[in-house]
Amino acid sequence: METLVEGAIAEALRDGHDEVVRLYVAACAERMAPLFVGLRAGVPGREADLDLYVESVRDLWYADRPLAHAAERVRLLERFPELQPNEEGVTDVADTYAFFAALCLRYALLAHGSGNADDAESCGHAALTAMGMLDRNVAGASLLADEQRLQSLSLSGDISDLWDASVTAGRERLRALLGRLPRR
Repeated sequence: METLVEGAIAEALRDGHDEVVRLYVAACAERMAPLFVGLRAGVPGREADLDLYVESVRDLWYADRPLAHAAERVRLLERFPELQPNEEGVTDVADTYAFFAALCLRYALLAHGSGNADDAESCGHAALTAMGMLDRNVAGASLLADEQRLQSLSLSGDISDLWDASVTAGRERLRALLGRLPRR
């Protein structure tokens, strides 16, 4: 599968050590987290899913060591409704972005546990795909370019600046998406 992840980033992930991969996926997941949390908060019966999501994203930032119980977290995440096959597909705007956020976290957990560059690329690809779609649907947005820039920054190794930039970008994405949702 060809991904949207730039060649230089993919090469750095392949040539880097496990900590490079872990930092990259932690940052991608952090930027996507507000979409999942913001779109699923308050949905009855999803409290445990939200807890798992938030705790997993938080724990991904411990890039110096493998994540405890990563395989169990992936197994639980794969039970989320967003990742279940659906004959009709995903057509609702909120469901689409919650899907990409859950998919991004799934690949982040896999990559964090294994150091596998292919899983890391898939994590980045999910984030880039979602931001490309959002760009096409929000006038004047440049979220895809911002995601590409932040993915490059993820390889710099400066965790505090990366975390701050990722949190800020995630909030901006949620604001852009909420402006696109129908008013209820």
